[in-house]
Amino acid sequence: MNMPTRSDVEDLLFLEADLLDSWKLKEWLALYTEDAEYEVPSADLPGDADPKTSLFYIADDRFRLEERVVRLNKKTMWSEHPRSKTRHLVSNVRILEAAGDELHVRAAFAVFRSKWGNTDTYVGSYEYRLRVTNDGLKVRKKRAILELESLRPQGRVSILL
Repeated sequence: MNMPTRSDVEDLLFLEADLLDSWKLKEWLALYTEDAEYEVPSADLPGDADPKTSLFYIADDRFRLEERVVRLNKKTMWSEHPRSKTRHLVSNVRILEAAGDELHVRAAFAVFRSKWGNTDTYVGSYEYRLRVTNDGLKVRKKRAILELESLRPQGRVSILL
């Protein structure tokens, strides 16, 4: 099996962004492996912080990620009902390493979230571990590193970055 190209990686990341913006969370979750991890360290932590020893906004394994998707789709999720309008922009995609069936990928992001007359901007970088599977390229790990001094004025992360 050939290793994916940067174009292949970009196609996956752009698809992921589109699914999140379209609020197709079940289809988005299908892009992830069964042993997936999804992390968002707090804004005051270095990008290589460990969720076992540091406070993260989000540190989900696959099970918790599935539960998050279920909650976000419920009308009782008051912070996202009605749903936010989002636009995920992904750029500067680079394959840093290819080893075995995995790729280490870095990309820049800007996520705009509009709700209740306000627009919040989240900027940062993504660190991905992508795995080549029989079903194509999948996300094994995603870390969204916020490059903000704090979450003010947003105050929270209720959307998927």
